[in-house]
Amino acid sequence: MKKIAVFADVQNLYYTVRQAYGCHFNYAALWADISQHGQIVEAYAYAIDRGDAKQQQFQQILRNLGFNVKLKPYIQRSDGSAKGDWDVGITIDLMEAAARVDQLVLASGDGDFDLLLEHVRSRHGVEAVAYGVPGLTAQSLVRAASRYVPIEGNLLLRN
Repeated sequence: MKKIAVFADVQNLYYTVRQAYGCHFNYAALWADISQHGQIVEAYAYAIDRGDAKQQQFQQILRNLGFNVKLKPYIQRSDGSAKGDWDVGITIDLMEAAARVDQLVLASGDGDFDLLLEHVRSRHGVEAVAYGVPGLTAQSLVRAASRYVPIEGNLLLRN
């Protein structure tokens, strides 16, 4: 059975799904979809911690599904902008997992990860699957992936 590691860019998924569909991403459906292709042996969800109760409840739901939730503090800059970027953390974890699994799944439409997917595919020979919102996923990421899965249908939580 294929060993799979999953990496979910929570902020990217939240904003792209909300922008495209006006609803939320269905992490349980993601887990079920990926599980059809093998055994999930590692799963990480990268999020920003604002410390509110609703967010902590959501993070517990992710943990109950099987995700290791990694949090960074929400930083509000003096100019009003915010910082909370997990790109380097996702990159490190994904590169380390590439030596232990047969397939890597990245749930993010962020084009900054295109070189990462190309690297792990060529260096480790692993399959690199990208889940992203159609029209909001970088084409460079789609091209870099072994397989692209559009976020639509049952991957959406409609109210």
